[in-house]
This record gives sequence, C-alpha cells and structure tokens, in this order.
Amino acid sequence: MNDWGTALDSIRAAVPRRDLELQEITAPDGLAPHAYALAANVHPRQHGIDSELGVGRFIVLHDPTMPDAWDGAYRVISYAQAPLDREIGSDPVLPEVAWSWLVDALAGRGATHHAASGTATTVLSTGFGGLAGEGQGAQIELRASWTPDRADLGVHLEAWSDFLCMLAGLPLDEGVASLDAQRLAHGR
Repeated sequence: MNDWGTALDSIRAAVPRRDLELQEITAPDGLAPHAYALAANVHPRQHGIDSELGVGRFIVLHDPTMPDAWDGAYRVISYAQAPLDREIGSDPVLPEVAWSWLVDALAGRGATHHAASGTATTVLSTGFGGLAGEGQGAQIELRASWTPDRADLGVHLEAWSDFLCMLAGLPLDEGVASLDAQRLAHGR
C-alpha cells in the first residue's frame, strides 16, 4: 500500500452520506510527505457556516517509510463534534458509545484497520452574564486515528461519514431512533 495517487482516487470516488457536505481543505504540513484533508458539515444551513448538528475533519497521511507508530504507510486522523441534549451529554457511558459507533461504522463498511487510538470528550456548559440566554448545553467530541489495512481509503471516508452523521443524531437506518429526536423533544 504505497501508491498515493491510487489512495487519493479511492477517496475522491467515495460516496459519503448525502446528509454530509464535504469540502477539501488545506492539509496539515510537516506530519507526513503526503497529506489530504476534508472538512465536513452535517446538514449545513449555509455554505461556509458550521453546522448546528455536527462538524468534522477527515485527514489522510501517507509516509512510505512506514513510521513505527503508524504500523503502515497510511494514517487516517479524524475529528468529529456534535452538540447534544444536556441529559444525553451527562451520561457517563457516552464516550464509550461514541467510540463503539466509530468502530462499528468502520466494520460495517469493511474498512479494515489496526493501531486505532483516540479520545472521546464530553463538555457540559452553562451560559452566564451576556450568554445566560444560551442556557445549558452539551457536546461530544471524538478524535481518533487508525491505520488502514489497504489502500482503498474511500471506504474509510464512507464509514467515517456514517459515524459523523450518527454522532450528529441522524439514524443510520430507517426505523432507528436518533439523538436528533431527543434534541427536538427538549426544544433544541
């Protein structure tokens, strides 16, 4: 797995969820000889404005020297963030659930990988002073990276798009309850 052009072609040929708007952004410098990055918005209200449902970044790094920490020539780095109802955000198992959604999304698309690592962070907030009108809220953020087992990186983007939409409260399949229903029930 060392053909950067083939890897990029597979990403560009990917068919992510239609609920997601992807835009190529400047990739970080100095992390690898080759890098490609995408920004994502779930149901953006206006082009160029971050979504109220969820945002993310999907970055692919390629280093033919196969850094020991990666255990391969490619590394996917992802970021996903979504606001939540405070009740859901305060659930102590939410970080484990969010991680399992990512792992399940990768498995569901056949995006085999190894050397996965990451963090899930929940934030509870309360507005004061000039922000008192914003009330209470919560958000989840997941930062993860993994090494794909093969150069077909498009399936990794598709799996990540499934995950980001799930994190933002959209159901993966019809008939599955979504976090968005909870948001609407609580007036968010």
